[in-house]
Amino acid sequence: MPRLTRKVGLLIFVVMAAVSLVPAGRVAHAAEKKCQIGRVLELPITMNSLRPTVTVKINGRDATFLLDSGAFFSMMSSATAAQYGLRLEPTPFGFRVEGVGGSTAADIATVKEFSIAGVTLKNLQFLVGGSEVNADGLLGQNFLEKFDVEYDFAKGAIRLFHTESCDNTLLAYWLKPGDAFSKMHIDPIEPRQPQAVGEGYINGQRIRVAFDTGAFNSVLSARAAARAGVTPDSPGVVEAGYSSGLGRGQVKTYIARFASFKIGDSEEIKNAQLRIADFDLGFADMLLGADFFVSHHVFVANREHRLFLSYNGGPVFNLTKNAGAANAAASAEPPAAPDAPAQAQAAAPPAAAAAADAAAIARRGAASAARRDFAAALADLTRAIELAPDEPEFYFERGNAYWGNGRPDLALADFDHAIDLKTDFLPAYLSRAEIHLRNEDKSAAMTDLALLDRLAAPQADLRFSLADLYGRVQEYSLVIAQYDLWIKNHPDDSRMVSALGGRCLASALQNQDLGVGLKDCDRAIHLADKHNPDNAHLYVNRGMLLLRQGDYKKALEDFDANLKIQPRNARALYGRGVAEARLNKPIDSGRDLTAAEALTPHIGDQFGHLGIVP
Repeated sequence: MPRLTRKVGLLIFVVMAAVSLVPAGRVAHAAEKKCQIGRVLELPITMNSLRPTVTVKINGRDATFLLDSGAFFSMMSSATAAQYGLRLEPTPFGFRVEGVGGSTAADIATVKEFSIAGVTLKNLQFLVGGSEVNADGLLGQNFLEKFDVEYDFAKGAIRLFHTESCDNTLLAYWLKPGDAFSKMHIDPIEPRQPQAVGEGYINGQRIRVAFDTGAFNSVLSARAAARAGVTPDSPGVVEAGYSSGLGRGQVKTYIARFASFKIGDSEEIKNAQLRIADFDLGFADMLLGADFFVSHHVFVANREHRLFLSYNGGPVFNLTKNAGAANAAASAEPPAAPDAPAQAQAAAPPAAAAAADAAAIARRGAASAARRDFAAALADLTRAIELAPDEPEFYFERGNAYWGNGRPDLALADFDHAIDLKTDFLPAYLSRAEIHLRNEDKSAAMTDLALLDRLAAPQADLRFSLADLYGRVQEYSLVIAQYDLWIKNHPDDSRMVSALGGRCLASALQNQDLGVGLKDCDRAIHLADKHNPDNAHLYVNRGMLLLRQGDYKKALEDFDANLKIQPRNARALYGRGVAEARLNKPIDSGRDLTAAEALTPHIGDQFGHLGIVP
């Protein structure tokens, strides 16, 4: 792929030329006089839950990108490229990009002006394809690999450095005398392996570890876990839902306990709980994700092939079940007890001095919220608001922290204030609408949803969430309209099965476009992972549609298929009861309808007003 390689080199040259315009200040003096460390650029990072994001501009328009140290090249989805009016060019020889969740075809888009941290890069190229990443795109290793990189997520920053003659120097310059730290060798950066990869140990077994900020949760491969004596069938291992990545596929995850996890020359966690999944990246057995970076201060010395880290405090790994939704701001679960490195269990390092400006304080608050330290998050975000009371983003971040801390009333007030300051603040409308729905205020929710529909670009990823929220207020024609736009613009997304299944169900419940709805359900079932029990609801959706079409025998088969997997699914029991009644099986029907009512009181009323009755 020489053409693609040539383009990668051009992109790196453009980045290097642009950042050279930024004055490089001396930020540290190493013990050896020969070692020179110069800071090139600091990027402000906001932790959107466990997603490290940076604000950029694409041809003058605001955008948010995920900082992904595990991606070999910067990317965006085809929907984002369309939203920003970018022209696509094919990659040579059917080039594909692989990751957790499968692989995807890729095109190339060129951004005439890409601005980041006050620097404007000309004719910057991105690969285009794959799933959304809860941002407009991601910045990968083609941006990072030519620098030494400091990841200071706890303070909301990454810093890019040039170093010279520092092979024998401790580059973790933030350490104070006596502070604990760990260091390790990492592989040289190469085109085939641009990630920072080194060695770790699980139960004494050597593994290959990649440092990947784009992986929201750290995860160990099932094959490496088995080498350490742990499988999904081992005692104490629990299922933890499914996780998705770049392609359409999903992988099943588990949480397991290991006697020891060691990284570097001195950091070790005893009795560690880790997430495991069946994936094979080839170059690594484990991804250390954003949860690890939030709990650590990391310096990746690409030039010297070394990595330094120190522990910040708090949980090292996010162990919330159902990884796909583990980081929702609305979750009010108490923080998990931390698995702290042995060297730091006696006392966490003291808190750093307060940042000098409101934006830095707010970023630190967002990082605390990502660690579920809501007291610290709310204190910082409140201080940021005191310093900059007209910044809508700070109210939005504090609203998320209040919501995560179980105070939706205060969250709602902050979302109101954010929208007053910025009338097109789409994420704030979305969060406010969800709280209105939880408060059973349909009128207020519908007002927000209508504004979102009007303000959002047709290609916007939030239309997937809009469809879900419209479904909760039983506005099924609007559900279909949102899914129509999302499915058209996100053909390779890992949520395609959910979108097709949701559009099928909306067709069934409103009793319109049943032929199209049936095709949606058929396609969703064809695409779905049959081993994932969460996909069993697709049979209920199709069963409901078949009821509408009067094909009661096939509907009965679908409800039976679901109940074999989910025997306590009230919708399936109710639907089967209706099908049995219409097939003149009153005893079976009565039994299933009674069972459905016991599981979900008034389910008959819920379906009855839609005309789905025995």
